[in-house]
Amino acid sequence: QVQLVESGGGSVQTGGSLRLSCVASGSIYNINVMGWYRQAPGKQREMVADIGIVDDANYADSMKGRFTISRNSAKNTVYLQMDYLEPEDTAVYYCTAQRRRGIRPDYWGQGTQVTVSS
Repeated sequence: QVQLVESGGGSVQTGGSLRLSCVASGSIYNINVMGWYRQAPGKQREMVADIGIVDDANYADSMKGRFTISRNSAKNTVYLQMDYLEPEDTAVYYCTAQRRRGIRPDYWGQGTQVTVSS
């Protein structure tokens, strides 16, 4: 099992920034991809960004240029830097971990709330 613990959520105004962190622990030896999903009220959960072991990153189109994902493998930590936040970014953000791309995440964190006010 893999445990994922997120931190860094909160409330900001439009145009503000937040940085989310997620620490992975447990049986992480076969985890090659970590990332972030989000779920806004009344909407389906969607992928935000993910990053592989060679720091190859993917982003959802609406996040490109505003969000940056990074990882510190030595600390088993993945980060999501969110800039130019908009009210539409309000959601619960979930850290994820998986063996490879192309499959649903194997593990999910509990989620952290991000609220952007206009």
